[in-house]
Amino acid sequence: MISVFTPTYNRKDLVLRLYQSLLLQSNPNFEWVIVDDGSTDDTESLVQGFKKEGKLTISYHKQVNSGKHFAINKGVQMAQFPYFFIVDSDDMLPQESIQTVLEIIKETENLQDVGGVSGTCITPDFQKVGGNSFEPIFTNSIAIRNTYNVKGDLAEVFKTDVLKEFPFPEIVNEKFCPEVLVWNRIAQKYKLYYTDKPIYIAEYQPDGLTAKIVKIRMNAPIATMLTYSELANAAIPVTQKVRATINFWRFAFNSKESFISKFKKTNPIFSVIGLPLGYIMYKRDFQKYA
Repeated sequence: MISVFTPTYNRKDLVLRLYQSLLLQSNPNFEWVIVDDGSTDDTESLVQGFKKEGKLTISYHKQVNSGKHFAINKGVQMAQFPYFFIVDSDDMLPQESIQTVLEIIKETENLQDVGGVSGTCITPDFQKVGGNSFEPIFTNSIAIRNTYNVKGDLAEVFKTDVLKEFPFPEIVNEKFCPEVLVWNRIAQKYKLYYTDKPIYIAEYQPDGLTAKIVKIRMNAPIATMLTYSELANAAIPVTQKVRATINFWRFAFNSKESFISKFKKTNPIFSVIGLPLGYIMYKRDFQKYA
């Protein structure tokens, strides 16, 4: 039923830890798809060793370093099962994760327009990563935050066919694309079945994407601008639209695209506030990260 997908780059020791957590799964009804984003350590030989052990069904592909979103697109094409569970190489799964996901999927059998299911994230010591408890909710990924006010880190398991329908844009010379860009696009057509059952162990690394996110977004301004411009047009509160517009301009100044072209992508009313505040944030970012 499930393709567990891991994009990785120079995470040999952490990939080993994830592998060990997969071996402990109470339900073995999954495959492991790995896309190596050009690692220069011994990740490839490590994974080949896993395959020789024969304890898991593993598919492995190594690509030229291109970014996580390129890896996801490739992984979706490689996946053999109807549900696609992205598990980063620096994270793990609790022992009952696959079984829990399958149980959640079963609860969606009579629902329409299902794009996937979701659980919550916990820390290695089994504490919820932020957030509040909530009863199961069938809604989209925008409403779950803005209408139902669910907080904390969520772990989505999308239908593989849905991710094939909504691939990540692959922009030349940009190695990053915010995942929320695609999640928001999916939200326009599909809903997810959200539960507060823990299915993912998250451990943020000092050198991970989250720790360097501002610098990463500065180096991928086109994808970042696209994310915030689409978010500003989504069904979210006006305050959130203004915030999205501020962030649009914050990163737009890193792009060589013409000012007029950028301005056409925003709501001019929101840009009255967003442009000057975004410029202030851009200057601050430039001083700190350039």
